[in-house]
Amino acid sequence: MSMKSLKILTITLFLAASSLEAADWPSWRGPNRNDISQETGLLQAWPEGGPKQVWQYSNAGLGYSSFAVADGRLFTLGTRGEAEILLAIDADSGKELWAVELSPILSNGWGNGPRGTPTVDGSNVYALTGPGTLVCLSVKDGKQVWTTSMDKFGGRRPGWGYTESVLIDGDNVICTPGGGQGTVLALNKKTGAKVWQSAEFTDGAQYASVVPVDHGGQRQYIQLTQQHVAGIDASTGKLLWKSPFPGRTAVVPTPIYSDGKVYVTSGYGVGCKLVQVGADNAVQEVYFNQTMKNHHGGVLLKDGYLYGYSDGPGWICQDFKTGEMIWNNKTHGKGSVTYADGKLYCVAEGDGSVVLADASPEGWKISGKLTLPAQSQIRSPRGRVWSHPVVANGKLYLRDQEHIFCYDVKAK
Repeated sequence: MSMKSLKILTITLFLAASSLEAADWPSWRGPNRNDISQETGLLQAWPEGGPKQVWQYSNAGLGYSSFAVADGRLFTLGTRGEAEILLAIDADSGKELWAVELSPILSNGWGNGPRGTPTVDGSNVYALTGPGTLVCLSVKDGKQVWTTSMDKFGGRRPGWGYTESVLIDGDNVICTPGGGQGTVLALNKKTGAKVWQSAEFTDGAQYASVVPVDHGGQRQYIQLTQQHVAGIDASTGKLLWKSPFPGRTAVVPTPIYSDGKVYVTSGYGVGCKLVQVGADNAVQEVYFNQTMKNHHGGVLLKDGYLYGYSDGPGWICQDFKTGEMIWNNKTHGKGSVTYADGKLYCVAEGDGSVVLADASPEGWKISGKLTLPAQSQIRSPRGRVWSHPVVANGKLYLRDQEHIFCYDVKAK
């Protein structure tokens, strides 16, 4: 090999490695909160039995938390003893790095423990526990930087506990205590001091997480409750717009924003709604239908089409602009989804099986399947495999309560 060829090869390998290192997943639904990974070079088909398992960790305790992955570390919430914990694990080896007790354990008939996902920002990691304790810890060793709780801001814990994955945006932590003092709250991310609270918007907290958007030259936060979908001014907490939403029982999925349009959905027979938000924040309903009745597995938008599980029709593809169902399929069980490199990673809540499916309006086509090698022995009998999947730096991470699994999904 010539020196020139060797140099080109070295540069190519360096760029590939850099690309993988840049494919972190630092918060709920990824860096853009849309469950869309920008990572490429992943397997387009799995061998029989699924991709190679890299490691299994089985001491995460109770809970339905998903993962944040940053700088070679995986963060999730769980339980140990009588406490909810924040857990740091080496993302490549599965070795526990540290675990810190945060609050008492949320008690719930559908399964005890935390629901939200941690958020990594620089040298700190943030998390909200089921009972409503919000913490900021050092990524390095778990040392506490500050802590507070939702009840200090008038928050009332929803029936299934606080499940929100908090947002770090600029200098602030954005969260949803709910209640008369204001639904949405901004705290200084370094100190935990209150910056503002949305006094004009006072719905109770539900289970969705805030989405940040730039719309009409203005930064705003979109949140969904059981009564409304609303936009909040990022600087002041002022209510910019809101639109009615007829939620029932529980409203869970994260809102989706694209080109001035906001899409929301929930289960319990409610359905989905798309609104157009004008440059002046005037709101107009585009459609409301029952095509997508997504319970809590999440919905993602890719190239003008929505993908997710709808109670009734099963896994569906829906036209974002019109609300029309393009296709549906019932061969894989109800569950959660994420996207990477042209593929949907769909986790069935019942048996823990995962399929690799095309993200395409052409129809449901799978090119691989795996089943978790072990299921939880401590999960509530009423619970299921509800932790959402994550693809980061060439690896697929899955969880069922105490068990965390890592698979190699890089193309060779």
